[in-house]
Amino acid sequence: MDRPAQLVARPMERAVAYDPGTEADSLHLRAARVLEGNWTGTSTVPSRGLYPHQWSWDSAFIAIGLRHLSPLRAQTELETLLAAQWGDGRVPHIVFNPSVPLDAYFPSPDFWRSSTAGRAAGAPRTVQTSGIVQPPVHALAAWLVHLADPGLSRARGFLSTVYPRLAAWHRYLLHRRDLGGGSLASVVHPWEQGMDNSPCWDAPLARITPAPARSFRRADLDHGAPEDRPTDLDYGRYVRLATDYRDRGYDDGRPAPSGPTGPNAFAVEDPAFNALLIASEHALARIARELGATGTARHARAERLTAALVDRLWDPARGMFLCRDVAGGELIPERGVSGLVPLLLPTLPRDIATTLVRTMCGPHFGLGSTTRLVPSYDLRGEAFDPHRYWRGPAWFNTGWLLERGLRLHGERGRADALRRAILHTADASGFAEYVDPYTGEACGTTDFGWTAALALDLLHDQPAWDKGTATAFKGGDRG
Repeated sequence: MDRPAQLVARPMERAVAYDPGTEADSLHLRAARVLEGNWTGTSTVPSRGLYPHQWSWDSAFIAIGLRHLSPLRAQTELETLLAAQWGDGRVPHIVFNPSVPLDAYFPSPDFWRSSTAGRAAGAPRTVQTSGIVQPPVHALAAWLVHLADPGLSRARGFLSTVYPRLAAWHRYLLHRRDLGGGSLASVVHPWEQGMDNSPCWDAPLARITPAPARSFRRADLDHGAPEDRPTDLDYGRYVRLATDYRDRGYDDGRPAPSGPTGPNAFAVEDPAFNALLIASEHALARIARELGATGTARHARAERLTAALVDRLWDPARGMFLCRDVAGGELIPERGVSGLVPLLLPTLPRDIATTLVRTMCGPHFGLGSTTRLVPSYDLRGEAFDPHRYWRGPAWFNTGWLLERGLRLHGERGRADALRRAILHTADASGFAEYVDPYTGEACGTTDFGWTAALALDLLHDQPAWDKGTATAFKGGDRG
């Protein structure tokens, strides 16, 4: 087990993104202390109070930052998560810590009942998990973690351990979750997409009958201001969807829309979820090549999925990608930050990438003019709120993804400016969960795991992304 002193020390052999003066050293140490404080021994919680378990995409982002402090701990982070994978391939969005009291977080293990309700889907018997998923950032994280210390990775057999699990995870999404029949993965709950409270979900959620308020207790309100959190009505709908999914044994239903009243009453093709799947498919191709196989088929699949993403979710009139309501059959006319995340993709058509940058910097998101960081929702939208969860505040994980996308597509000046803004705001806000996009005021909880981790990544890895990882993503080396 790594010792705390190793976690906060700067590895001497690693290059940093700029001359590491006193300010950079201090940011490095403060971020490292957040990750040390959130470490449980085998994984990292997003937040000690509000989120006391292991979350799926949080752990992927956290591993990306941890690799600069302790590659061993970053590998362990992903191995711990993937050890809770279900037999059907799904990676659950929460892995519960049995030492945490049941009333510390809702929905708790006794709500999900994974080992019984999920038995037919192959839920593990030795650990309790949720039954839904989160965005598939994991293969991308695994490849970046490997690059941090290839010698350690090879000595431990890290990639050979995680590759079959990651491959099964992608198979599950590409086959069991193609509910719209258009090759894209669907989410069956807003929590799966990760941007839980986005206005993009309002229309499909409106047809869901909420669970009675007396049937659950919201532990999140013990740690956050009610005006910043989802409403009780929306939360009741979240609980109803999760309850119904559990009660049908976490069965994903037919591979086609079942209509607004069937088992897939909420099924949405989301651009960010699918963009991260595509980016991870490119990364999985690199992992396959490292293990001695060819990555050609996976790169080709990623390119086909990029074409499907453009065909099904691109809206040229709005200049960005939109969510598709699978049950209703239409695009959802709301501008969320999810629709900008496909900028991360290396084979995105040049005209679409250019348009996405223009939209990001235009009046609906205001980057570089009216906002410090990219807001989670349209500044001009009726539902915009600069403080309410995913309905306007800026988040650091989406900022990191967009910085990477800008850099990948040659927008170095804009990428550098966004990077500086993320680093300054993360530090000044106490590594907040999310912030007001105009002022940078902290919202939600502080000492948040992925905020600290991704700040570390931006602090240390700009050259590696420019020269190494980005080149790999462009698919020039097919093997």
